[in-house]
Amino acid sequence: MYSSPHFGSRRKLDGYISDSACGAKGANDKHAACAEKCVKEKGAKYVFVNDADHKVYVIDAQDKVSAHAGHHVTVKGSVDGENLKLASLEMAK
Repeated sequence: MYSSPHFGSRRKLDGYISDSACGAKGANDKHAACAEKCVKEKGAKYVFVNDADHKVYVIDAQDKVSAHAGHHVTVKGSVDGENLKLASLEMAK
């Protein structure tokens, strides 16, 4: 079985909390209200948009990131394809 070198690996990434409807377009400080609306009213999921490559990851712990919509954050966790298993989150420096 083939395994990606990043499969399940712990990573530290900087980026924005956006929503799955807007994705990378929502990677900015002014997107909080839109992200919250899309999640609550349209069934979107909170996502993490990586600063380095603008890759969008679906976050497993939705409840831990809801207060950070539109924030620039540093996350630690493991990546599996397009999914991010969140271990920790803090405001980016």
